[in-house]
Amino acid sequence: MSDEKIAVIILAAGSSSRMGGVKKEYQKLPSGLTVLETAVRSFVPLVDIICITVSDKAEALNALSPVFMDSLNQEVIFTGGGDSRRASALNSLRALSPFAPRYVLIHDGARPYVSVPLVENIIAGVKKHDAVIPLLALTDTPKECEVSGEGQAVYIKRHLKRANVGIAQTPQAFRYPEILHAHEKAALAEDEEFTDDAEVWSRFLGKVAAIPGEPVNRKITFLEDLTDKRSKE
Repeated sequence: MSDEKIAVIILAAGSSSRMGGVKKEYQKLPSGLTVLETAVRSFVPLVDIICITVSDKAEALNALSPVFMDSLNQEVIFTGGGDSRRASALNSLRALSPFAPRYVLIHDGARPYVSVPLVENIIAGVKKHDAVIPLLALTDTPKECEVSGEGQAVYIKRHLKRANVGIAQTPQAFRYPEILHAHEKAALAEDEEFTDDAEVWSRFLGKVAAIPGEPVNRKITFLEDLTDKRSKE
C-alpha cells in the first residue's frame, strides 16, 4: 500500500427504525454473511485503517466472523455513535486522528453491495479531486414539491432536469484533515442539518466531484431488502 494512508469509516450505529427495531447491519444476507461484514469486505484490499462506528461493540463483533477478523492485516478500531449521522461521522473522524490518514472513505454500513471496482474508482477520484461521491443517474423524471398551507395539498414547485439530478451513494471520499475540519465546523452550526458528508464539505470547503454510482449499491432499509432479488448474492 502507498505511504499515503487510506482509512474507511463504516457507519453502523443507526437505530434501524424502519426495520421495526431489527438492527439491519447485523442481519444475514442469502450468502450467510451479515450486512456489516459484507460491507466491510469490499474495502479490505484497498485501505490501511478500518473504523467501524457502532452503538455496541460486542454486538458488532458478533456480526463479524472471527475468521474474517483474524485475517485482517489492517488496523481496526471501533467508535461509538452520536445522536445523528453527522455526529457519528465526527466521532469516527476524531478517532482516526492518531493514524493521520491522507484520505478517508465514509460508507453506510447498511450498503453491503458496494463493489471493489467502485471503491477503486472512488479512491482514484479523491486523489484527483480531494472530495468525491458516487452518483446514481435517475431513470424517472424528478419533481420538486411544496405543501400549501391550506388543506396540506401537494403541488409541483419545479420540474427538474433529470440529467442534472442524481442519487447520492456511499462511499464518499475526502482528504482527511479537511473533512475533519469541516465536520468540526458543522458541529457548531446548530441551526443547520446535514444529510451527508458531501454536504458538509460543500458547505465549508467547496466543490465535490461525482463519479457514476452503481444500481446494485443500494441501501438496506426494510426487512424485505435482505432477500431482494436485485441483490448480487
